[in-house]
Amino acid sequence: MKSFCLLALFGLTAGMLLAQIDSAHAIDPFKKEFEAKYVKAEPGSPEEEAFAAAVKQAKCNVCHVGVKKKDKNAYGIALDELLDKKTDAKDKAKIQEALDKVAAMKSNPADDASPTFGELISQGKLPVSDDAQAAK
Repeated sequence: MKSFCLLALFGLTAGMLLAQIDSAHAIDPFKKEFEAKYVKAEPGSPEEEAFAAAVKQAKCNVCHVGVKKKDKNAYGIALDELLDKKTDAKDKAKIQEALDKVAAMKSNPADDASPTFGELISQGKLPVSDDAQAAK
């Protein structure tokens, strides 16, 4: 009986620890709408091809950094301010509207000379400021 209680306690502790592990991952509808808007199925230019490859490699890190899904880069933070993962996940029009609004924002709000997120994407780059890309 003592062994069973010890095993149960160990199992409960292990389960609680595993529940705390949280890897970064995109909200699937947001990710799909981003890809539908910006990733061309048949890239027509080197920039489009480079961008498709970068998005494929980055996966969730288009918006996230690190291993916690709450950790976002500047692009993810800007989208997070406009979208709620629970109420907006099924609203494709709102997601597309948010993507348009964020595309017009500066990639580094502290630097007026920084490109917008949309300009970075049109250059075949992930929507992250050059400073953040250099830090990677």
